[in-house]
Amino acid sequence: MQSIHRISPCLWFDDQAEQAAEYYTAIFKNSRIVSLTRYGQAGHEIHGRPAGSVLTVEFELDGQAFTALNGGPVFTFNEAVSFQVSCETQEEVDYYWEKLSAGGDEAAQQCGWLKDRYGVSWQVVPTALPKMLSDADYAKSERVMTALLQMKKLDIAALQRAYAGVA
Repeated sequence: MQSIHRISPCLWFDDQAEQAAEYYTAIFKNSRIVSLTRYGQAGHEIHGRPAGSVLTVEFELDGQAFTALNGGPVFTFNEAVSFQVSCETQEEVDYYWEKLSAGGDEAAQQCGWLKDRYGVSWQVVPTALPKMLSDADYAKSERVMTALLQMKKLDIAALQRAYAGVA
């Protein structure tokens, strides 16, 4: 029996929902496009979309359900919502950073945050970072935060050196 995700994000695109879903599913392993729905004639006076054009794309990224909606140019993405990608290794950080930032907004890159080609914000974060930042030894967490604030793409080895107090 397939489990049902009670809560899943719906991403509002102008008209790039299908392209975005294809882009994201090509980046993340264990991902797939589940289904598409299309606009019909009903509501044409409201949505203005041609009958047969893509309305929604249901897709999964590493098992997490998403919906992409072609809703028109009324809303755009901003940094108030982002998706975190937890990475065990620097190789994973490098991979997701490279793939997700390709064609995105370079000015929006800081402290592991990036904005992709569709304007969606992502955080590519080493799994070790929260432990380092929440360490009871204030000096350790402060050194890590200082190092973090100087980075765009996160460097696990540099963060570990800061944590250890090694210059």
